[in-house]
Amino acid sequence: MVNGSVPVLTVAPAEKSVMRSQPIHAFTVDVEDYFHVEAFANAIHRDSWPHLEYRCERNVYRMLDMLAERSVRGTFFVLGWVAERSPQLIKDIAAAGHEIACHGHSHQLVYRQTRQQFADETRYAKGLLEDLTGTAVLGYRAASFSITKVSMWALDTLIDLGFTYDSSVFPVRHHDNYGIPEAPLGPCRMRAPSGRTLIEVPLSVADVAGLRVPVSGGGYFRLFPYWLSRAGMRHVERKSGRPVIFYVHPWEIDVDQPRVQAGLVSRLRHYNNISRCEARLRRLLQDFEFGTMSDVLAVHGMLPVPSRTREDSVIGRPAVALS
Repeated sequence: MVNGSVPVLTVAPAEKSVMRSQPIHAFTVDVEDYFHVEAFANAIHRDSWPHLEYRCERNVYRMLDMLAERSVRGTFFVLGWVAERSPQLIKDIAAAGHEIACHGHSHQLVYRQTRQQFADETRYAKGLLEDLTGTAVLGYRAASFSITKVSMWALDTLIDLGFTYDSSVFPVRHHDNYGIPEAPLGPCRMRAPSGRTLIEVPLSVADVAGLRVPVSGGGYFRLFPYWLSRAGMRHVERKSGRPVIFYVHPWEIDVDQPRVQAGLVSRLRHYNNISRCEARLRRLLQDFEFGTMSDVLAVHGMLPVPSRTREDSVIGRPAVALS
């Protein structure tokens, strides 16, 4: 413990990696709507969510079409609230050959919940997704990447609930909601406070002259010009051989979404360059080779090679296991 309260970040010895000349990267989608975001938490009360214009379905289907055009499969970290509202959507995502993972239920920051609250809602969301898809949910990602030094206890809860990997750690500093600046930059086994370990797949940053620059998508992808995001991802790919863990939200391609009256910083974070995001995503899908999180972990020797042989009704071709 640090100062008697904050756990020391420890990483178990890395397993042997299986490297490729062209690393496969993870394309991930955090399935939530515009009113779920932490930036609007002070402007939109949770009790009002059922009464707001719901746009998640149409945006996810647009994203599915975009991925199908490039025959790309990704991992969809689904909010339990969305799964309750749109059960057929979740079934359709899985039927298209994508991996379903868990994004919690109510989009509350982990460190603002009690351990029991976190365990109860995460158990419920995981079970809901598994019931809808008939497939075990292996992965978890916290709302706003809120597993930090003060909430490392959540790793033990994830282990208890049967998760295989987590993707909630952002190895950066100077963000108001998240960040573990000394965290490893690539997939590893992270040690929970109990001493047990869980595969951690941190969000990607490019280490440039000792400065960690986020190149993992989201608001950074909209803020930076595309050439800079692409250069940062190539830096990760070529200089380190690490996979890029990229994320996007369905609302980031929705230029017609309602404008929420929130603070200036929150509005800048949410709406900046939304009109350019879809075109940038299409370029990204042309420039890089993407797969699911489980694909990435299999390529790097941390999970068994996934077996996918069923016909894909959306992409229209058999899904082939990685070798």
